[in-house]
Amino acid sequence: MYKNITEMESIRGNQSYEAFPMNGGEGQYSYAQNSNYQRKGADITKHIAKEAILENLDLETALQHSSNVFRIADLGCSVGPNTFFTVQNIIDSVNLKFQSQGHGLDSSLEFQVFFNDHAGNDFNTLLKSLPEDKQYYAAAVAGSFHGRLFPESSIHVFKSSYALQWLSRVPKDVVDKNSPANNKGRIYFTNEDKKVAEAYSAQFERDMESFLNSRALELVPGGIMTLIILCVPPNSGNGFEDIANIMGNVLVEMADKGLISNELVDSFNVPMYVPTSKEVKVLIEKNGNFKVERSELLFRLIDKKQEPDSQKICMQMRAAWEGLFKEHFEQEIVDDIFLQYENKLAESNLLSVSDPTYKRLGGLFVIKVNVKYFE
Repeated sequence: MYKNITEMESIRGNQSYEAFPMNGGEGQYSYAQNSNYQRKGADITKHIAKEAILENLDLETALQHSSNVFRIADLGCSVGPNTFFTVQNIIDSVNLKFQSQGHGLDSSLEFQVFFNDHAGNDFNTLLKSLPEDKQYYAAAVAGSFHGRLFPESSIHVFKSSYALQWLSRVPKDVVDKNSPANNKGRIYFTNEDKKVAEAYSAQFERDMESFLNSRALELVPGGIMTLIILCVPPNSGNGFEDIANIMGNVLVEMADKGLISNELVDSFNVPMYVPTSKEVKVLIEKNGNFKVERSELLFRLIDKKQEPDSQKICMQMRAAWEGLFKEHFEQEIVDDIFLQYENKLAESNLLSVSDPTYKRLGGLFVIKVNVKYFE
């Protein structure tokens, strides 16, 4: 029945994953206040997600396993409000399909939504900001989506937005002083850093395999997943590498001035990997448990007439990265790190309107469990 059943059953056990939660609360540097980029991704894919549910969700088969209770899980939900927007879009789409299949107004579905993120996520802010008119029962689920989270055949729709670029851990070879992939003096990699890039790519492949195996067990027959993944087109420049390495330059300069130690800089690496869209498809196909029903590169994500602002970009990166820096460096220096980062972003040409690499980041993948999986 299952592909690689021994491996898949082994992921039931407790595994240790590193946690990288976004900034909580609703303050100046919170994710809640600095996730407009992610909201644009949700906006631009709203109609695609609706079409995916109407065309690919096998509602009749899915409901055979759960009566009239329909379960949705958002993996890497953070603190809102974006997750509420996308969840409601799923619910509206499922209700539309339910009614279109001949179910009368007197027949309705009950929805249960699981908001998942690391245990360190600010679930208090998330749950306090739930919409008052929500049409579902809500629950928080703490844990890494790189492993199992739910019972077998229990979730009808999984969604995840801008979360899978986060690795389960920094690749071991990158921090091994004796490894040819040791990343001394840098916090990320460029195309020239072949060994380091290969270590990141290999970690992403392992994480995707574990992620897909877990979801294949947890999805009901007929269920689907919609994934917005930070990615770039094949043979395209990767703007994230440049943005990350600007931060690396900031840290190296601060170490040269004696503000932080070289050892701390050498041991710090960003646990993120931005693949190409082709890499994502290849890994899904290689896994064998899922079929890609639809994929879209989000070229329209950024308004070509609107030049990105270095301060806004810095705030967005701080909302995502500040926890990493506070854990690794002295908290007193973090403000200065991001101030210098904003200045360097402004001096660079990376945020130019003419720079296509920045505008291309992001892709939507609608995937469904391969029929052979259940045979």
